[in-house]
Amino acid sequence: MLEAILLVGGQGTRLRPLTISTPKPMLPVAGYSCTEHQIALAREAGIGRIILGTSYRAEVFESYFGHGEEFGLELIYAVEDEPLGTGGAIRHAAQHLTCGPDDPVVVFNGDVLTGLDIAGLVQKWRNEKADVAIYLTRVADPRPFGLVPTDASGRVLEFLEKPTTPEEIVTDQINAGCYVFKRLVIDSIPGDRPVSVERETFPALLASNKIVIGVVDDGYWLDLGTPLAFAKGSADLVQGIAPSPLLVGRTGLAIIEKSADVDPSAIVTGGSYVGHNARIGPGTVIDRSVIFNEVQIAGGSRVTNSIISTAAHVGSDCHIVDTVIAERAFIGSNNELVAGTLVFPDERIEPVTI
Repeated sequence: MLEAILLVGGQGTRLRPLTISTPKPMLPVAGYSCTEHQIALAREAGIGRIILGTSYRAEVFESYFGHGEEFGLELIYAVEDEPLGTGGAIRHAAQHLTCGPDDPVVVFNGDVLTGLDIAGLVQKWRNEKADVAIYLTRVADPRPFGLVPTDASGRVLEFLEKPTTPEEIVTDQINAGCYVFKRLVIDSIPGDRPVSVERETFPALLASNKIVIGVVDDGYWLDLGTPLAFAKGSADLVQGIAPSPLLVGRTGLAIIEKSADVDPSAIVTGGSYVGHNARIGPGTVIDRSVIFNEVQIAGGSRVTNSIISTAAHVGSDCHIVDTVIAERAFIGSNNELVAGTLVFPDERIEPVTI
């Protein structure tokens, strides 16, 4: 049985205030958490057992997923008492693996939305008899990322830090956050301290002449680490641009849950998602936005490229652009929230008198 480790321990500080009470991998993207999309993709690839490496709000994951009975595979939890870094988290989770030393273990990050052919990555690892296979993607601007140049055969040449000058951009290939490890390699990671797999483990493997290959997959890839990326990822899923087994047959201009109450004169478009028991008033326009469960938006408001979290209230004739509104917040009528606005849980913004 193919096993995997899914790293979901990050605090998601770039997505605050949404992550104050909810771990980033559990935020709903097009109606399902990123973790649920990833589990479905893994199941399709033949993975039958996943160890979730958790830390921040670890109890949320087990409460929702249980041991995988309803998700078609077995789920195990490895809870870190203190942050161990990516390599340390992988090593900590490995205590729950049941496979042999030469067997493949898929490792993927919990904050990436991808259409990666996981089974194909595993097969490439087998064909090349690799110690590690690394999923790479090409990006137009690689400056925010570490670079991973490869030779003509796909062997990784080095791992480069984020480039700061044009001369340092030697490739557009970046580490996309999914790997296939030989189990023996994971067992060699130190288990008594924090370890960065990118800065320590991978360079050490190259230095010892281990076979580390990069596999470029030009399919969909998005890091959901920022609010704008989160909104884009949700819209891409809704429109079918990003693939997910959970949304087959449901994609289009919008997904509106059946229990939502949307006035016939409202417009919901651009890949927007409207959650359970939400209420959208007359003449309101929702464009490229994520509306969580129980949200109320009064008539005449316009919400663009924004995220409105559970049980928040938006009054009439508001104009909201590139904004994050956390759970139970109250936005009074006639307010204009401009790009970059963050409204925290239970925060109240009084109506504007016109």
